[in-house]
Amino acid sequence: MATRGFTGRRPSDEARARLPPGQHEVKDFPILQIGPTPRIDMLRWRFVLYDRARPVKSWSWEQFDALPKTKWRGDIHCVTTWSKFDTLWEGVTVDDLLADATRGEPPTPYALAVSFDDYSTNVPAADLVGGRAMIATRYAGQPITPDHGGPARLLVPHLYFWKSAKWLRALRFTEKDEAGFWEESGYHMRGDPWREERFRGD
Repeated sequence: MATRGFTGRRPSDEARARLPPGQHEVKDFPILQIGPTPRIDMLRWRFVLYDRARPVKSWSWEQFDALPKTKWRGDIHCVTTWSKFDTLWEGVTVDDLLADATRGEPPTPYALAVSFDDYSTNVPAADLVGGRAMIATRYAGQPITPDHGGPARLLVPHLYFWKSAKWLRALRFTEKDEAGFWEESGYHMRGDPWREERFRGD
C-alpha cells in the first residue's frame, strides 16, 4: 500500500475532466522561451497585419490599445504537459483586428504569427476567428509582464500554448500552411491538446 504523498495528490474528478490526455495541473505559471526576453521600445512598437507579403494595416501601441477589448477566462495547456486552470486574459480579438483593418474575414486559410525575437508559429485561420483567439495585452487584470510575452502576445487557448506566440509583432495570412520555429523541428502543425497533437504524426 502506498503511503500518502508517495504518489502525489490525485486530481479531482472535475480537474480530470478539464485535463487533456497526458497533462497535469500546475498552480504557478511556468516561463518557457527559446532565448532571452527581447527589449521592446514602446514608442517604436508596431503591430502589422499582412495579407501574404502585403501589409494591410499597422498600429502603434496607442492605436492598438484603443481597439475594442475582450476578456477571456479559461484553461491553457502547454505541450510540456502542464495545464493552468482559470486564467484571465484581456485583449483584442482577431475578429476585431480584422474588422478594424476593413476585412470581415481572413484573406487566406492560414496565418503565421511573428514575434519580436523572430520566433514564429503557424495557425489555421479558422482557429483565429469566431472569438477563438486574441492578441492579449493583460493577464489577471494587469499588463502582461515581459517574461510572459508582454506587451502583447497571441492567445489561442484551445491549442497547445506554443501556438500563443509571445512578444507578437505581426500576423501574416498565408496561402499555404508554413511551418514556424517548433513546427520545423517536428512539432505538430496544429497542436490540439485534446487530440494530443504534440509532434508531427501524432
